[in-house]
Amino acid sequence: MNEPRRHTGLHLPGWLGRLLSNPLGLAGSLLMLALVVLIVFGPSLAPYDPEAFHITKRLSGPTSDFWLGTDNFGRDILSRLLHGARPTILFGIAATALGTTIGAPIGLIAGFIGGRTDSAIMRAVDVVMAVPNLILILLIVTVLGASTTNAIVAVALTFAPGLARITRSAVLSVREREFVQACVARGESARYIMFREILPVVVAPILIEASIRVGLAIMLGATLSYLGLGAQPPASDWGLLIANAREFIFRNPWLVFWPSVAIVLATIGFNMFGDGLRDAMNVRAAR
Repeated sequence: MNEPRRHTGLHLPGWLGRLLSNPLGLAGSLLMLALVVLIVFGPSLAPYDPEAFHITKRLSGPTSDFWLGTDNFGRDILSRLLHGARPTILFGIAATALGTTIGAPIGLIAGFIGGRTDSAIMRAVDVVMAVPNLILILLIVTVLGASTTNAIVAVALTFAPGLARITRSAVLSVREREFVQACVARGESARYIMFREILPVVVAPILIEASIRVGLAIMLGATLSYLGLGAQPPASDWGLLIANAREFIFRNPWLVFWPSVAIVLATIGFNMFGDGLRDAMNVRAAR
Protein backbone atom coordinates (compact mmCIF):
# COMPACT_ATOMS: atom_id res chain seq x y z
CA MET A 1 0.00 0.00 0.00
CA ASN A 2 1.49 3.33 -1.05
CA GLU A 3 1.96 5.88 1.66
CA PRO A 4 0.52 9.34 1.02
CA ARG A 5 3.03 11.90 -0.16
CA ARG A 6 4.29 14.22 2.52
CA HIS A 7 4.45 17.87 1.58
CA THR A 8 7.13 19.91 3.30
CA GLY A 9 7.84 23.59 2.99
CA LEU A 10 6.07 26.10 0.82
CA HIS A 11 4.49 24.72 -2.35
CA LEU A 12 2.98 27.23 -4.75
CA PRO A 13 1.90 26.67 -8.34
CA GLY A 14 3.88 27.77 -11.37
CA TRP A 15 6.49 30.48 -11.54
CA LEU A 16 5.55 31.96 -8.14
CA GLY A 17 6.55 28.79 -6.35
CA ARG A 18 9.85 28.68 -8.24
CA LEU A 19 10.44 32.37 -7.46
CA LEU A 20 9.99 31.94 -3.71
CA SER A 21 11.96 28.67 -3.62
CA ASN A 22 14.95 30.46 -5.16
CA PRO A 23 17.04 32.22 -2.43
CA LEU A 24 17.73 35.14 -4.78
CA GLY A 25 14.07 35.44 -5.73
CA LEU A 26 12.92 35.14 -2.11
CA ALA A 27 15.30 37.87 -0.94
CA GLY A 28 14.22 40.11 -3.80
CA SER A 29 10.54 39.46 -3.07
CA LEU A 30 11.02 40.37 0.59
CA LEU A 31 12.74 43.61 -0.39
CA MET A 32 9.90 44.30 -2.85
CA LEU A 33 7.40 43.78 -0.03
CA ALA A 34 9.32 46.23 2.16
CA LEU A 35 9.36 48.81 -0.66
CA VAL A 36 5.61 48.41 -1.17
CA VAL A 37 5.08 49.05 2.55
CA LEU A 38 7.20 52.21 2.30
CA ILE A 39 5.27 53.43 -0.73
CA VAL A 40 1.87 52.86 0.88
CA PHE A 41 2.51 53.55 4.56
CA GLY A 42 5.81 55.48 4.59
CA PRO A 43 4.39 58.95 5.34
CA SER A 44 2.07 57.65 8.06
CA LEU A 45 4.99 55.84 9.75
CA ALA A 46 7.08 59.02 10.01
CA PRO A 47 7.44 60.14 13.66
CA TYR A 48 7.68 63.85 12.76
CA ASP A 49 6.65 66.29 10.09
CA PRO A 50 9.48 66.06 7.51
CA GLU A 51 9.59 69.87 7.22
CA ALA A 52 9.43 70.58 10.97
CA PHE A 53 12.49 72.44 12.27
CA HIS A 54 14.06 71.49 15.61
CA ILE A 55 16.51 74.35 15.93
CA THR A 56 18.09 73.13 19.17
CA LYS A 57 18.74 69.70 17.62
CA ARG A 58 20.50 70.78 14.41
CA LEU A 59 23.00 68.24 13.04
CA SER A 60 22.27 65.88 15.91
CA GLY A 61 23.50 62.32 15.65
CA PRO A 62 21.22 59.30 16.14
CA THR A 63 19.41 59.58 19.50
CA SER A 64 16.34 58.10 21.17
CA ASP A 65 14.29 61.05 19.87
CA PHE A 66 15.77 61.12 16.37
CA TRP A 67 16.75 57.57 15.46
CA LEU A 68 18.75 58.54 12.35
CA GLY A 69 19.76 62.04 13.44
CA THR A 70 18.78 65.45 12.09
CA ASP A 71 19.95 67.63 9.22
CA ASN A 72 21.31 71.20 9.21
CA PHE A 73 17.80 72.59 9.76
CA GLY A 74 16.99 70.18 12.57
CA ARG A 75 14.64 68.10 10.43
CA ASP A 76 14.27 64.43 11.32
CA ILE A 77 16.13 62.29 8.77
CA LEU A 78 13.99 59.19 9.37
CA SER A 79 10.81 61.15 8.66
CA ARG A 80 12.30 62.63 5.50
CA LEU A 81 13.43 59.19 4.33
CA LEU A 82 9.98 57.71 4.89
CA HIS A 83 8.29 60.59 3.06
CA GLY A 84 10.85 60.41 0.25
CA ALA A 85 10.39 56.68 -0.37
CA ARG A 86 7.16 57.11 -2.35
CA PRO A 87 8.38 59.70 -4.91
CA THR A 88 11.80 58.07 -5.28
CA ILE A 89 10.53 54.53 -5.93
CA LEU A 90 7.54 55.62 -8.00
CA PHE A 91 9.92 57.66 -10.17
CA GLY A 92 11.75 54.45 -11.13
CA ILE A 93 8.52 52.55 -11.76
CA ALA A 94 6.94 55.36 -13.82
CA ALA A 95 10.06 55.92 -15.94
CA THR A 96 10.45 52.21 -16.65
CA ALA A 97 6.75 51.77 -17.45
CA LEU A 98 6.82 54.69 -19.88
CA GLY A 99 10.03 53.43 -21.49
CA THR A 100 8.50 49.97 -21.89
CA THR A 101 5.33 51.45 -23.39
CA ILE A 102 7.45 53.27 -25.96
CA GLY A 103 10.09 50.63 -26.66
CA ALA A 104 8.09 47.39 -26.69
CA PRO A 105 5.78 48.33 -29.62
CA ILE A 106 8.78 49.55 -31.62
CA GLY A 107 10.57 46.23 -31.13
CA LEU A 108 7.36 44.33 -31.82
CA ILE A 109 6.85 46.08 -35.15
CA ALA A 110 10.49 45.76 -36.18
CA GLY A 111 10.67 42.06 -35.33
CA PHE A 112 7.40 41.12 -37.00
CA ILE A 113 7.68 43.14 -40.20
CA GLY A 114 11.41 42.56 -40.74
CA GLY A 115 13.18 43.57 -43.93
CA ARG A 116 14.05 47.20 -44.54
CA THR A 117 11.69 48.40 -41.82
CA ASP A 118 13.51 46.27 -39.26
CA SER A 119 16.92 47.46 -40.49
CA ALA A 120 15.92 51.14 -40.39
CA ILE A 121 14.43 50.91 -36.89
CA MET A 122 17.38 48.97 -35.49
CA ARG A 123 19.93 51.37 -36.97
CA ALA A 124 18.11 54.25 -35.28
CA VAL A 125 18.05 52.27 -32.03
CA ASP A 126 21.80 51.59 -32.32
CA VAL A 127 22.51 55.30 -32.78
CA VAL A 128 20.61 56.20 -29.61
CA MET A 129 22.16 53.35 -27.61
CA ALA A 130 25.65 54.50 -28.65
CA VAL A 131 25.22 57.59 -26.45
CA PRO A 132 25.88 56.93 -22.73
CA ASN A 133 22.64 56.90 -20.74
CA LEU A 134 23.50 59.69 -18.31
CA ILE A 135 24.74 62.04 -21.02
CA LEU A 136 21.57 61.51 -23.07
CA ILE A 137 19.39 62.03 -20.00
CA LEU A 138 21.20 65.25 -19.10
CA LEU A 139 20.78 66.50 -22.66
CA ILE A 140 17.04 65.78 -22.68
CA VAL A 141 16.44 67.33 -19.25
CA THR A 142 18.46 70.40 -20.21
CA VAL A 143 16.25 70.89 -23.26
CA LEU A 144 12.94 70.17 -21.48
CA GLY A 145 13.77 71.88 -18.18
CA ALA A 146 14.43 70.69 -14.64
CA SER A 147 11.43 68.92 -13.09
CA THR A 148 10.41 65.47 -11.93
CA THR A 149 8.09 64.96 -14.91
CA ASN A 150 10.78 65.88 -17.43
CA ALA A 151 13.26 63.63 -15.64
CA ILE A 152 10.82 60.71 -15.95
CA VAL A 153 10.43 61.40 -19.67
CA ALA A 154 14.21 61.61 -20.13
CA VAL A 155 14.88 58.29 -18.38
CA ALA A 156 12.01 56.64 -20.29
CA LEU A 157 13.35 57.81 -23.66
CA THR A 158 16.76 56.45 -22.70
CA PHE A 159 15.33 53.05 -21.73
CA ALA A 160 13.10 52.70 -24.80
CA PRO A 161 15.83 51.62 -27.30
CA GLY A 162 17.10 48.81 -25.07
CA LEU A 163 13.59 47.53 -24.44
CA ALA A 164 12.87 47.72 -28.17
CA ARG A 165 15.87 45.50 -28.87
CA ILE A 166 14.84 43.00 -26.17
CA THR A 167 11.31 42.84 -27.60
CA ARG A 168 12.57 42.42 -31.16
CA SER A 169 14.77 39.48 -30.15
CA ALA A 170 11.83 37.79 -28.43
CA VAL A 171 9.56 38.38 -31.45
CA LEU A 172 12.12 36.90 -33.86
CA SER A 173 12.14 33.69 -31.80
CA VAL A 174 8.37 33.16 -32.25
CA ARG A 175 7.64 34.83 -35.60
CA GLU A 176 7.99 31.61 -37.59
CA ARG A 177 6.01 29.36 -35.23
CA GLU A 178 2.95 27.48 -36.40
CA PHE A 179 0.34 29.58 -34.60
CA VAL A 180 1.69 32.75 -36.21
CA GLN A 181 1.76 31.16 -39.66
CA ALA A 182 -1.80 29.94 -39.12
CA CYS A 183 -2.93 33.50 -38.41
CA VAL A 184 -1.20 34.70 -41.57
CA ALA A 185 -2.89 31.95 -43.57
CA ARG A 186 -6.30 32.96 -42.19
CA GLY A 187 -5.69 36.49 -43.44
CA GLU A 188 -5.53 38.15 -40.02
CA SER A 189 -4.27 41.74 -39.95
CA ALA A 190 -0.71 42.53 -38.87
CA ARG A 191 -2.03 44.47 -35.87
CA TYR A 192 -4.08 41.49 -34.71
CA ILE A 193 -1.18 39.08 -35.06
CA MET A 194 1.29 41.35 -33.29
CA PHE A 195 -0.83 42.44 -30.32
CA ARG A 196 -3.18 39.47 -29.90
CA GLU A 197 -0.97 36.51 -30.77
CA ILE A 198 2.73 37.43 -30.44
CA LEU A 199 2.74 40.00 -27.62
CA PRO A 200 1.22 37.67 -24.96
CA VAL A 201 3.92 35.10 -25.77
CA VAL A 202 6.86 37.52 -25.50
CA VAL A 203 5.59 39.59 -22.56
CA ALA A 204 7.60 37.56 -19.99
CA PRO A 205 11.10 38.66 -21.11
CA ILE A 206 9.83 42.24 -21.44
CA LEU A 207 8.56 42.25 -17.85
CA ILE A 208 11.76 40.68 -16.56
CA GLU A 209 13.92 43.28 -18.29
CA ALA A 210 11.65 46.07 -17.06
CA SER A 211 11.79 44.87 -13.44
CA ILE A 212 15.58 44.93 -13.53
CA ARG A 213 15.64 48.40 -15.08
CA VAL A 214 13.52 49.91 -12.29
CA GLY A 215 16.55 49.81 -9.98
CA LEU A 216 18.65 51.63 -12.56
CA ALA A 217 15.87 54.19 -13.03
CA ILE A 218 15.83 54.87 -9.27
CA MET A 219 19.59 55.51 -9.33
CA LEU A 220 19.30 57.78 -12.37
CA GLY A 221 16.43 59.69 -10.78
CA ALA A 222 18.44 60.16 -7.59
CA THR A 223 21.39 61.36 -9.68
CA LEU A 224 19.24 63.94 -11.44
CA SER A 225 17.85 65.16 -8.11
CA TYR A 226 21.38 65.39 -6.75
CA LEU A 227 22.36 67.55 -9.74
CA GLY A 228 19.30 69.77 -9.28
CA LEU A 229 17.59 68.51 -12.46
CA GLY A 230 14.94 66.30 -10.86
CA ALA A 231 12.98 66.83 -7.65
CA GLN A 232 13.25 70.35 -6.25
CA PRO A 233 13.41 71.54 -2.62
CA PRO A 234 11.73 71.16 -0.19
CA ALA A 235 10.95 67.65 -1.50
CA SER A 236 12.28 64.63 0.40
CA ASP A 237 13.55 62.70 -2.63
CA TRP A 238 16.49 60.53 -1.56
CA GLY A 239 18.85 62.00 -4.14
CA LEU A 240 17.93 65.50 -2.98
CA LEU A 241 18.67 64.51 0.64
CA ILE A 242 22.20 63.56 -0.41
CA ALA A 243 22.62 66.82 -2.33
CA ASN A 244 21.55 68.88 0.70
CA ALA A 245 23.98 66.99 2.94
CA ARG A 246 27.10 67.05 0.74
CA GLU A 247 28.72 70.00 2.54
CA PHE A 248 28.45 68.10 5.84
CA ILE A 249 29.74 64.76 4.53
CA PHE A 250 32.92 64.79 6.66
CA ARG A 251 31.49 66.37 9.82
CA ASN A 252 28.16 64.52 9.84
CA PRO A 253 28.46 61.50 7.54
CA TRP A 254 25.10 60.00 8.61
CA LEU A 255 23.32 62.69 6.57
CA VAL A 256 24.67 61.07 3.40
CA PHE A 257 24.87 57.51 4.70
CA TRP A 258 21.16 56.84 5.33
CA PRO A 259 19.70 58.00 2.00
CA SER A 260 22.58 56.28 0.17
CA VAL A 261 21.79 53.00 1.91
CA ALA A 262 18.11 53.40 1.02
CA ILE A 263 18.91 53.90 -2.68
CA VAL A 264 21.30 50.93 -2.72
CA LEU A 265 18.80 48.61 -1.02
CA ALA A 266 16.00 49.64 -3.39
CA THR A 267 18.24 49.08 -6.40
CA ILE A 268 19.47 45.72 -5.14
CA GLY A 269 15.91 44.68 -4.34
CA PHE A 270 14.65 45.27 -7.89
CA ASN A 271 17.73 43.62 -9.41
CA MET A 272 17.39 40.52 -7.22
CA PHE A 273 13.67 40.32 -7.89
CA GLY A 274 14.25 40.62 -11.65
CA ASP A 275 16.95 37.94 -11.60
CA GLY A 276 14.76 35.63 -9.54
CA LEU A 277 11.80 36.26 -11.84
CA ARG A 278 13.95 35.44 -14.87
CA ASP A 279 15.01 32.13 -13.35
CA ALA A 280 11.46 31.33 -12.25
CA MET A 281 10.01 31.91 -15.71
CA ASN A 282 12.75 29.91 -17.38
CA VAL A 283 11.10 26.49 -17.02
CA ARG A 284 13.98 24.58 -18.61
CA ALA A 285 16.52 26.09 -16.20
CA ALA A 286 14.19 25.38 -13.27
CA ARG A 287 13.94 21.73 -14.30
